[in-house]
Parts: sequence; structure tokens; C-alpha cells
Amino acid sequence: MEHCQRFRTSDAGIRRRRDVVRTGVTDEEIRRMCLGGSWHRLRRGTYTDRAGFTGLGAADRHRMLIAAVVDNLSGDAILSHQSAAVVYGAPVWDQLLPRVCVTRNRRNGGRIKPDLKVHCAPVDTVAEIAGLRLTTPARTIVDVARTVPFEAAVVAGDALVRTYGVGPGALAAELEAAKHRHGVHLARHVVRFLDPHSTSVGESRSRVMFHRFGIPVPLSHGEVFTSQGTSLGQVDFYFGDTGVVGEFDGRARYGRLVRSGDDPGQAVVLAKRREDALRGNGFQVVRWTWDDLAGGDVAARIRQALIYAGQRARPDGWIRGTDLPEPKPLVLHEL
Repeated sequence: MEHCQRFRTSDAGIRRRRDVVRTGVTDEEIRRMCLGGSWHRLRRGTYTDRAGFTGLGAADRHRMLIAAVVDNLSGDAILSHQSAAVVYGAPVWDQLLPRVCVTRNRRNGGRIKPDLKVHCAPVDTVAEIAGLRLTTPARTIVDVARTVPFEAAVVAGDALVRTYGVGPGALAAELEAAKHRHGVHLARHVVRFLDPHSTSVGESRSRVMFHRFGIPVPLSHGEVFTSQGTSLGQVDFYFGDTGVVGEFDGRARYGRLVRSGDDPGQAVVLAKRREDALRGNGFQVVRWTWDDLAGGDVAARIRQALIYAGQRARPDGWIRGTDLPEPKPLVLHEL
């Protein structure tokens, strides 16, 4: 079995049976490697090291499955839906990644296998990343929005519109092209809700939470200034000119403001001073964490803050929306 141990994997960490047997490894040895726990079977004839695979997150496992599948796909198969979103780097719920999704430019022939789902629909333009062909970001957003739950679609869609600068025109064109496809009414709802200023899963989920509890969805990411023009820093959310601002903290209270290498105690002190400055200038600050997203406590606090804001004078300061990042460049090909 020594020759089996020494066999080099591909750049994607994959061992293919056709390559392994050329080194003298037998099918029986492959079977024993899998049963013994050294190798993990990705799909028929494709393997990887179990130890490395076990330590991967769902998105990286899905990327490895994509690498295992693509060699056996027909030439007109394009990575799409959740698989395209993963390749683009968008966050996708773990449970939505059991199989690779592709779209073929055909009228029929769709099918579902344990590790592959084939959709059939026209594809006129593809993007290329690391040698993989996939649907454009706009097409991917609409396909995902048609086929997964609202919150998951918003999380992935927010990331894609921000990273790749997907505009309303491109999304409208894809919705029009998909008008006779299943779930397009769901996609329209998602597209209307997307916000390129959302910078994290927690912020996207927070906006969905507001929507779910009937709270007016706030603007995302603004820089707060005093009436004299002094910056008080940026906030995650702001409810127009009401003076109510929101902060999502993904770790613990003030935790996200602690950068690597910083003294946590000092960072917390600075964060509290910043919050005191906001309050001192007439702004109401509502803060929440991951644990608060499921319940209605945050919504109740926001609602109460908005009611109170309507009964008092507006803050003297003001809030300016932040700029979007430069879109990540893509190589596109017309088919």
C-alpha cells in the first residue's frame, strides 16, 4: 500500500480512480483505504483524504465536489444556482449544498442525482473563474432566489450585488428572462429586498428580521456626524433622520470592534465612548447579536425607539450613506 500512500492528489485535493490505478493501486486497495478511514469517497471513482475533508466547512466541501463532478459533465453544462454562488464566494446555507447544480442550454433533460442536479434553461452569457464556467452574478441571484428560502436568498444575493456591482437593470433583465420559470414571483420579492450596502450575513439576516416583524427596513451603513461636522464613526443601520441607529455585533456586545492584536478591554472602552458620543448627540443606539435574530426582542426595542423618536426633536447631527466598493472584475463570454 506504500505506493497508494505516496500518490499525489490534484490541486483540488482529489484522487481519481483512473489516475490511481495507473500507479498500480488496485480497486481492492482503494476499497480498503475508504473502509479504513484514510480516504473519503466524493462520488464514484473520485476520492480525497478523509482527515482533510472532515476539517472543511460546507462551502469548501462543495467546491471539492464541484471539482470532482466537472470532468464528467457535458460540454454545455454551466455551474449555476447555489454552486455558482459558492464559486463566487457568496455565503450559502450548509443544508442547500448537498449536490452540484448545473444548467444546460436545452429545453428538457433535467434530472437529480445524489451529487448532481441538472436544470434546463437558456444560457446566453457565462462567467469564468479558475477555469470554471458559471452563470453570471445577476443570473445566479435570480436562480437562487427562485429556488431557496427567502432569507437564504437575501444573504447570498446581498453578497453578490455588493461584490460584483450587480445593478437593477441586470437583475430586471434576468427576471424578465425567467418570467415563465418556476418561482420567479419569489425571485422578484428577493430582488426588491437586496441591499449592496449590506456587508455580512448578520446584517442581511437583521434586515430580514425587521421585515418579518413589520419594522420599516432601515438604510445600511452610514457615517454619523455632529452638527459641527465631526465624525462619530459609522453605524450598521439607520432609520432615516429619526436618530435611531442599529448595530449588529456578531460575537458579543462590542466584540466585533475588537481587532486582531488589540487589547479587548481598551477596545470595549473606546466602543462605549463612541456609543456615549452618539447618545450625547441625540441618537438612540440599539445593539443586538446573533442570539437576538430569531426572537422579537430587537424588533420591540427598535419599535419603541422609533415611537420615542417621534415624540422628541430630531438630533442636530446627520448621517451620510457610505460608498460602495469597486466591483470585482469578471471574465464574461457570450455563448
